[in-house]
Amino acid sequence: MGLYIEARIRADLDDLWTRTQEPSQHQRWDLRFTRITHLPRADGEPQRFRYATRVLPGLTVAGTGVSAGERERPDGTRTSALRFSSPHPLSLLAEGSGYWRYLPDGDGDGVTFLTGYDYRPRWGRVGAVTDRLLFRPVIGWATAWSFDRLRLWLERGITPERALRNWLAELLVRTLVVIVGAAGLGLERFLHLFGPLAASMAYVSPLLLAVVISLALFTSPLPGTPAARRCLRRPATRVRAPRVLRTLETPR
Repeated sequence: MGLYIEARIRADLDDLWTRTQEPSQHQRWDLRFTRITHLPRADGEPQRFRYATRVLPGLTVAGTGVSAGERERPDGTRTSALRFSSPHPLSLLAEGSGYWRYLPDGDGDGVTFLTGYDYRPRWGRVGAVTDRLLFRPVIGWATAWSFDRLRLWLERGITPERALRNWLAELLVRTLVVIVGAAGLGLERFLHLFGPLAASMAYVSPLLLAVVISLALFTSPLPGTPAARRCLRRPATRVRAPRVLRTLETPR
């Protein structure tokens, strides 16, 4: 099952194209990549590139890819397609392919930016199970989160670095609220300190703490915090990969 992510971004098409096609800008907002480097190419050839992802401190997996784009299409849309592979033994992604589509709104107010991609995991059956239960949901979330971080950069001028700090700060606050609330649920033995109100507090306190914990867990993120939930994860209609993808060979 392939992955699909869609975001509507109120931005100029050229600005969106630049932020997604220039490696120095792409690697700033896309959580899936730590470094992207274009390789030299001759005129008319697809663009080859190297990518690297820091999985853990001191552990980076790398791979190579090839991409091609259609910046000018008769219908006003744009397309970018790629194939990639990684020889790193610790990379669960052995090889894969994907595409980006840029669909301008009819009124020129924004762009629907979407991606579809899939890959073949390595490590045999263990890799397939790990991918289905853990890695694929995580990489899907990371893609959607990154798309919303890109949206905040283009729409609100919130840099990717600041957006990450916002997300970490909000995550910390929510985690602390949940921890403190959960700890409060186990303090029944102190209710006698409320004297005549102890019986009322025994009923009200757990209810209030449950509400506070629920708010911390389920309320929408702040407007300046990137969130994967803001992106569409399933296409409204059937989507086909662009024809340019068939012209690309998987790099080795």
